[in-house]
Amino acid sequence: MKMLRKSVVLGGFLAGLLGALLTGASQAADPPRIGHPAPDFSASDSHGKTVSLADYRGKLVVLEWTNDGCPFVQHYYKHGNMQALQKEYTGKGVVWLSVISSAPGTQGYADGARADQLTRQRDAAPSAVLLDASGKIGHLYDAKTTPHMFIIDGGGKLIYAGGIDSLPSTDPADIARANPYVKTALDEALAGKPVSQPLTPPYGCSVKYE
Repeated sequence: MKMLRKSVVLGGFLAGLLGALLTGASQAADPPRIGHPAPDFSASDSHGKTVSLADYRGKLVVLEWTNDGCPFVQHYYKHGNMQALQKEYTGKGVVWLSVISSAPGTQGYADGARADQLTRQRDAAPSAVLLDASGKIGHLYDAKTTPHMFIIDGGGKLIYAGGIDSLPSTDPADIARANPYVKTALDEALAGKPVSQPLTPPYGCSVKYE
């Protein structure tokens, strides 16, 4: 009888421990939420330098998930829209981090040399290009598409997540017609105003995780 009681107690303890572990894993996998601290990370950039989100505390930070083989990414770079945003806002003190989460052998994968070549070819102007072939940062932010855009304020809180604009299209005419979500959010944040549309639907190609 005592052995049975011990087995029941032990079984209950193990079940509780497993439940706690599963709960913790579930919480860790939760996507970041608007108004809450953005997940911190460290990654190597295209030059082999370690970059951490914490390095930029006090500054607005844009995270741009990118994949040069994706038609939606090509659309914004071919017509100069993404580069224009990068140049305008880095010129205003915003940190712009392009993130490549494509796994080796998948569309958009790039090592440092390839990433730098793309930056030169496209006349892009991010503050840095982060190499995330393992998908660690992508999963941390629940990045779903390329492009998928995030903005973090100087206090480290997520203030925007979603699409670059309102029209999921590769028609050049739609760039001017679309509601420019990211541009508007950055202008509002720089003016010290709350972001009026902090969460919008991302669109583009799926992130090519391993």
